[in-house]
Amino acid sequence: MKQYTFTLLLFLFILSTANANDDGVIKINMKKVHLEFKLDGNGQPQYAVFFGDKVVIKPSQMGFELVNDAPFSKGFEIINSTQRAVDDSWKPVWGEVKEIRDHYQQLTVQLKQKEKPNRLINIVFRVFEDGVGFRYEFPHQENLDYFIISKELTEFNMSADHKAWWIPADYDTNEYEYTTSKLSEINTKNVLGKGSDIGVKFVEDSTGAATPLMLKTNNGLYINIHEAALVNFPAMQLHVDKNDFKLSAMLVPNALGHKAYLQAPFKTPWRTVIFSDHAADILTSKIILNLNEPSVIKDTQWIKPMKFVGVWWEMQTDKTLWRYANSLDDVDAEGHLINNGKHGANTPNVKKYIDFAAKNGIAGVLVEGWNTGWEDWFGNWKEEPFDFTTPYPDFNIKEVTDYAAAKGVKMIMHNETAGAATTYERYADTAFRLMNKFHYPAVKTGYVGMIIPRGEHHDSQWMINHYTRIAQKAADYKVMVDSHESNRPTGLHRTYPNWMASEAGRGNEYNAFSKGNQPEHETIMPFTRFIGGPMDYTPGIFKLKGYAHLDTARQVHTTLAKQLALYVVLYSPLQMAADLPENYEAHPDAFQFIKDVAVDWDDTKIVEAEPGDYITTARKEKGTANWFIGAITDENARVSVIPLNFLDKGTRYMATIYKDGKNADWKNNPEAYQIERFVVDSKVQLKINLAKGGGAAISIVPLDLKAYPGLKKYK
Repeated sequence: MKQYTFTLLLFLFILSTANANDDGVIKINMKKVHLEFKLDGNGQPQYAVFFGDKVVIKPSQMGFELVNDAPFSKGFEIINSTQRAVDDSWKPVWGEVKEIRDHYQQLTVQLKQKEKPNRLINIVFRVFEDGVGFRYEFPHQENLDYFIISKELTEFNMSADHKAWWIPADYDTNEYEYTTSKLSEINTKNVLGKGSDIGVKFVEDSTGAATPLMLKTNNGLYINIHEAALVNFPAMQLHVDKNDFKLSAMLVPNALGHKAYLQAPFKTPWRTVIFSDHAADILTSKIILNLNEPSVIKDTQWIKPMKFVGVWWEMQTDKTLWRYANSLDDVDAEGHLINNGKHGANTPNVKKYIDFAAKNGIAGVLVEGWNTGWEDWFGNWKEEPFDFTTPYPDFNIKEVTDYAAAKGVKMIMHNETAGAATTYERYADTAFRLMNKFHYPAVKTGYVGMIIPRGEHHDSQWMINHYTRIAQKAADYKVMVDSHESNRPTGLHRTYPNWMASEAGRGNEYNAFSKGNQPEHETIMPFTRFIGGPMDYTPGIFKLKGYAHLDTARQVHTTLAKQLALYVVLYSPLQMAADLPENYEAHPDAFQFIKDVAVDWDDTKIVEAEPGDYITTARKEKGTANWFIGAITDENARVSVIPLNFLDKGTRYMATIYKDGKNADWKNNPEAYQIERFVVDSKVQLKINLAKGGGAAISIVPLDLKAYPGLKKYK
């Protein structure tokens, strides 16, 4: 589905020549945002960005170095430059809002090296009201055909030693806790020692930070650096120079140490800088989506956001296991694997989840560990750990699917690759045909382990192309994708709207098998991991501590009310109710919010936000008058103030507030909560106490006085 709303066509696409001033500087503006471009004394491209009277990016170098070739970074002259203005809008297939405005000023600078071989490169800048994006274009030319990138020279030269929320520049994982420090204090060695709970990691730069990188200046400017439309190119990370606070692009290498194999013509991904003096504006920016191409899928009617449950959490908490046998050596006299008695993906157990989903209006059930190969899948760098089609003896795929269909429930496939991406590509058609045969609408993919092709990394060019190929292949079979252990998103869900969500970050699961995620974690994630796209964070854990079969010190670092709030704050169109059915059945009144909350939205408002401290988000359900609000805090208790001025004026609503109990505390009393109902309207301002590590979830629906007679007004 591709819909555009054009206003004055002649205004939108007027091209004009951009002239340099006497200093050779070309300027382009969009309200308070101002960008300058010039060539320095060596003929090297250089740009700078300003927000009103504040410096966002000081003059910063641009360009590339090529393998076995002269530098592609200096000796340039400007042969032409043009500007155009665009004011457009488009409707996403699904998302946080029903329509997105794409409004920018574009500057295209055409450069040519003065000396032979006189190679050409274009740099395209787009200046938005809340930031900038730029990319390099290698046009078709006689003296540049096939070439290899050895280094990208793009810089983001900061004006001071800003506060940063960061994780290490790891080639293989994004699953670290966030560190808050000055730029000059970034030291990955200190973090790596704490990351023992991460299975595969690879960090070379002791001062390297991953993107999205979130910054805050001393004068109150919020800055986010990331990239958009990452296609056929390695992921960008950032090297931090502690002396002058300069950030330099680092590209994840391939098995040979090279960065990208390219052929002209070629366009790189966009480098993005989003900024504002209001933290909430960072979260509502649509720059990254706007810099991606429209959907390549013409018929998108089959792409439908959904909630699901699954056997996953009982495996994370060691109640059951992914594997059928204890090891490959555990066989009977006929050579068949012996059931260990703890295999979770068995037919009767899965039927219980189907029954629960059907009873509670949950659309899907995810089953992990259904297929053979889990006995030796991890850590062996094995070529073919799974075939993605053969179930274990105790899982009858047809019986389960028929049972689910009779109950009106969809099954969700799970394809763990153990990092063997080449194997998955060989089996992809077979795997997707199986999904079509049994009417699976979605698949959760996984890449836990070292990558095959051996020597490649999760974020190298080959793997970036692999993830895209799988999204394309899934679209051919009308299957939605939720990818885990993949690269962090860059807005490609606009181009491939069946690529619904990714993990690519430290999810709720770390509260089960490690020391957990600190209470501030979820208040940082929207400013970092979520900048490029939705995350399958797996919220909704109700049993927060006291698992007898786990280390008693392990617990989820939130209150129950905060787990509810995460359904609104941490957006995903594929949203899991992650806990066990019996834990939800112990709190049916609280579970009602998970049943009610939407997964697709017409509007989103960030009511209040500060990275690392608190976030309050309000969203309007797609096609209805219903609103849902999530408010979360870090380790500090606080009062969340929520004006309801986004509600329709003159309409009365019922607000159901799920909030922390009076003595709630994430560490000592996490499951204490209370539920209140009031009549509200657009003039009301809610004030809700959030406990330490706590939160609040609110549903607001048009008032039905017959159903709730005598309901009191909120005061």
